Amino acid sequence: MSDFTNNFSEISELLQKGKAKDIVAAVEKALSAGAAAADILEKGLISGMSIIGKKFKDGDIFVPEVLVSARAMNHASAALKPALAEAGIKPVGKAIICTVKGDLHDIGKNLVKMMIEGRGVEVEDLGIDCSNEKIIEAVKNSDAKVLCLSALLTTTMLCQKEAIEALKAAGLRDKVKVMVGGAPVTQSFADEIGADAYCADAATAAEVCRAYY
Repeated sequence: MSDFTNNFSEISELLQKGKAKDIVAAVEKALSAGAAAADILEKGLISGMSIIGKKFKDGDIFVPEVLVSARAMNHASAALKPALAEAGIKPVGKAIICTVKGDLHDIGKNLVKMMIEGRGVEVEDLGIDCSNEKIIEAVKNSDAKVLCLSALLTTTMLCQKEAIEALKAAGLRDKVKVMVGGAPVTQSFADEIGADAYCADAATAAEVCRAYY
């Protein structure tokens, strides 16, 4: 049986460097050599994103580098998708993410989305300035286990509370774990509004989200 360790290491390194074009070629090379799609995902892509997440958390790299790596991850995932489908490999679960009503910030949300996807969780992105009605509709019609609410302003963080109240009113609060985050959000605020988790950064959010599956 072939040892594909070098293939996986190459894919992980290319992801960390954000080499989108090269990583697609490396994924195709590994598949041609007979590597299992699930192993390429786990030992190449997810391994690489975990390293990126740790470096970001430790302050060794910053948002631009993470976005470049995430772009490479997206390209590699697209190249790997047919092989994963053929092997019957599905995401471990689903999460919903959005920036709450009145808030137009999306970089933080996008980072969290990419990190969560890098952990093998499918993410439905509801976008920015998301109304409670849209959130309720998405939770109701989805089998998502996690709802991530982002707020970057002190004026909009209260909308995280309103979204949780809306879930309760709709009888859907127990259907999802609610994670909150954003610059002004704190652990004490998360506790106060009844969120299940508070995450200070995207890497932590990915870890916490993955642990729910």
